[in-house]
Amino acid sequence: MDDESMLQALTGMLEEGHLVGFDQLPDLIARHAARAGLAAIRLYLVDLREQVLREVTGRGLDAAQGGEVFPVEGTLPGWVFAHSRAQAGGEGDDRWWVPVLDGTARLGVMRADLAGGTSLERLRVVASLVGLLIVSKRPSSDAAARLSRVQAMNVAAELEWNLMPPRSFANRDVVIAAAMEPAYEIGGDAFDYAVAGDQVHLAVFDAMGHDSRAGLTANLAVAACRNHRRQGDDLVTTGERVEQVLLEHFGHHTYVTAILADLNAHTGLLSWISRGHHPPVLIRAGRWTTSLACHPAHPLGSDLGIAAVLCREQLEPGDRILLHTDGVIEARDPSGREFGLQNFTDFIIRHHADGLPVPETLRRLMRAVLDHHGGQLRDDATVLCLEWHGPSRNLQLHPRGSGTPVGQGECQ
Repeated sequence: MDDESMLQALTGMLEEGHLVGFDQLPDLIARHAARAGLAAIRLYLVDLREQVLREVTGRGLDAAQGGEVFPVEGTLPGWVFAHSRAQAGGEGDDRWWVPVLDGTARLGVMRADLAGGTSLERLRVVASLVGLLIVSKRPSSDAAARLSRVQAMNVAAELEWNLMPPRSFANRDVVIAAAMEPAYEIGGDAFDYAVAGDQVHLAVFDAMGHDSRAGLTANLAVAACRNHRRQGDDLVTTGERVEQVLLEHFGHHTYVTAILADLNAHTGLLSWISRGHHPPVLIRAGRWTTSLACHPAHPLGSDLGIAAVLCREQLEPGDRILLHTDGVIEARDPSGREFGLQNFTDFIIRHHADGLPVPETLRRLMRAVLDHHGGQLRDDATVLCLEWHGPSRNLQLHPRGSGTPVGQGECQ
């Protein structure tokens, strides 16, 4: 297969892809991938909870009718998804499985037979384009939403998942990943992040309650935070503006705890405020942990008059920051034993040592939290993780030797 055939295949997928819907993607991919020397091609997307991979067939409203289903745990396609690495396997030596990604966000996997002389790189390139097509078609397709669900979703969760940014992002400075449970019944938790130049914004919110009202409250808090952040307000001012919006809409009948944080990706300086929330957790050198103390202001919407304090911590290369809600550490087993902060941080450290990608670590963490609670959480559980690469990845921008010892940040 020559380069011209590959170019024609990609060009054909891209041009025709402008005028197809999500359920037409399997046919589009198969026809054009064949021109690139890829046969028996199949596309599988992961469900919302990242437990199974479902084949996209394009048949019927569910877009998965008559297709194969593979568990993420204990299968070759699941291994490819979990590790984001290509792997041979199946019928003959020429069958390969590759991850389908949107940046670093894991969408699913693709399978194809490489016709005589076709390189694996061609399958990887096609999978990259397919990832972009999936992301562009999903928002307009109920079939895509139905395919990603293996059980009914409540209204609050419908609100929440349409609000959240992708569950993972990476550039040369940072890796960001998030996870939320119970995926189909999320009530008042939310996370947010945004990257622009050297500035990285992070936030976690936990609204009072676990119902549609809590979902509306969390949605309003995130929207207000984004609105004022995008107007250039600092963290303290943004928190004040969010509280004003909540009071205007709900009076004093509800509230939201939150951490709002900014990271300078050039220097590694982390700044944050706490609005009645659990403190951020710092993991350093893959083994040391500490909670970053910061005097908390009152929860957003409670209007108690406690001023927010801006706190700072100088990160070191490889540091990880964990923002979480109480549902993670307060999940209890049948005997009443909490999952706990120590177990939470130990879990992250162990899986980091195993070399797993951050999104996969959080997927396994949420499974462990659910298992600890017998599969039924009483409260939302959310984790937002940021890893700063620092000068070890970007020598020309970051001087070596910066940073302060764990826990020796400053408040003002």
